[in-house]
Amino acid sequence: MSVIFKYLQEFYEKEFKLAYFVAILLLLGIYIYLNYWHALEIHFAAGGKTKWGNFVGYYLLYLIPFAAAFFLQLIFYKDCDYYRNYWFWIILLLAPAFFSFRINFDLHQQIIKNIWTGDAQIFWTRCLNWVVRVFVVLIPVFIIWWIKDRDNQPFYGTAALKEVKPYLVMLLIMIPLIALASTQKDFLQMYPKVRFIEQLDLPPRKWHYIFYEACYGFDFVSIEFFFRGFLILSLLKICGPHCIIPVACFYCTIHFGKPLGEAISSFWGGLLLGIISYNTQSIWGGLIVHLGIAWLMEAGSWLGVLFKK
Repeated sequence: MSVIFKYLQEFYEKEFKLAYFVAILLLLGIYIYLNYWHALEIHFAAGGKTKWGNFVGYYLLYLIPFAAAFFLQLIFYKDCDYYRNYWFWIILLLAPAFFSFRINFDLHQQIIKNIWTGDAQIFWTRCLNWVVRVFVVLIPVFIIWWIKDRDNQPFYGTAALKEVKPYLVMLLIMIPLIALASTQKDFLQMYPKVRFIEQLDLPPRKWHYIFYEACYGFDFVSIEFFFRGFLILSLLKICGPHCIIPVACFYCTIHFGKPLGEAISSFWGGLLLGIISYNTQSIWGGLIVHLGIAWLMEAGSWLGVLFKK
């Protein structure tokens, strides 16, 4: 864990400014308040009458805090010359569009409807949504890398991980927190995700559960490649560590459909994983932690449901 603490210390010494951080927390606090007390995502982002309306709604939902976190740096930092780099503007404007497109993409669903019906259709739609949307977001990210960075670095975040132990220790630290969360009502209303299979009229086969959890886990691959790979590492040489907090703000907004505590903690988790990715130029450590936490949450919530019975 010493190497992780070293990364955090360096970030604090070189990047942390109290006034900027307070401004960021105020920005996210307002955004979170509007979402959880006034249904911002439901009414604004997902409330469009057309697919184009939903795309624009989610685009703005993601863009506003992402861009605002960068623009606030003009007030608190003196070295923000990255605004002169055209790639900064391309990534700032395109990244929320990529993720909004991912959220709204459904072209594959007609194929599923042509193959399956009834509850089988519901099952396969849920599973394949995760799988298909991984490639929906990774293809444009790969194109950006090919044009911009293929001569400078391997595909965003694919550098080998030098040490695994610190990330396993981080997972162990998370177990008591997940156990505590597994006793909370709002958490158990959301998790375990796999429990929805019990509501479907499907043959009682274990592979349904295994396949569902595998697809659920696969979705986290695209999340790590997008946030800790693409956004951190494509901006690394342009913005330096200034990119880490804005990316964490963006990351927080994709959790707005989840329990309040998870949305709040996602900012801190995104900040930590962003710092790690920035220093290691690898997503694999973050993926171990992120995927491990996701499956621990599934297991913990399943036990929480059993004990409640």
